Amino acid sequence: MFRQLFDEESSTYTYLLADDESHEALLIDPVDAGLEQYLQLLDEYNVVLKYSLETHVHADHITASGMLREKTNTLTGIGSRCNALPADLQLQHADQLRFGNHIIKVLGTPGHTVGSVSYLVDDRVFTGDSLLINGCGRTDFQDGDAGTLYDSITQQLFRLDEEILVYPGHDYKGCRVSCIGQEKAINPRLAGKTRDEFIAIMDNLDLPKPELIDIAVPTNRKLGIEALPHG
Repeated sequence: MFRQLFDEESSTYTYLLADDESHEALLIDPVDAGLEQYLQLLDEYNVVLKYSLETHVHADHITASGMLREKTNTLTGIGSRCNALPADLQLQHADQLRFGNHIIKVLGTPGHTVGSVSYLVDDRVFTGDSLLINGCGRTDFQDGDAGTLYDSITQQLFRLDEEILVYPGHDYKGCRVSCIGQEKAINPRLAGKTRDEFIAIMDNLDLPKPELIDIAVPTNRKLGIEALPHG
């Protein structure tokens, strides 16, 4: 079972996967505003949430991982370099987790942030903000580094089979899925670009500071459990 969920306020994708036989489930990058929806879906599909995983410490929304752990006893996981110490699993490159008959392979893909990771599950990779559809995450905060991101994408993600589906952490133009081959061929920031050319592109984006960053980053390092209630 696979569901791609979208938070309109932050343009964040959250992914729910479940194994049909064991009824074990996985959430990737849950958003606090979607908490009740996630709980309803778990009940609707009659699955048990085994893992709530983050691709990085987010700057534009509050995670639901801490609240999910309180309500479901799920194990929370995030890249070990993210400094999110309350997470149960401090994940590193090449770590593997299992839910039912499926393996989650952790890929270290720093650059957007120092602790960013991606998750490879079967024929799809969940790239967070490291690789977006026709783009990539910015590299100008949380110890991000453009050269490191270029290395992560070209040496980790672009070495996957070209048919692997790419499911990003965000999209702002309504795109839902890509594949490794497509991103290698036409991603305007990466296709045919040298490392130095990529760094020059990223250094000149001149993007505004995320509105929630000063609240979201420290809160998400505590798994979102200090988030203010909505309303």
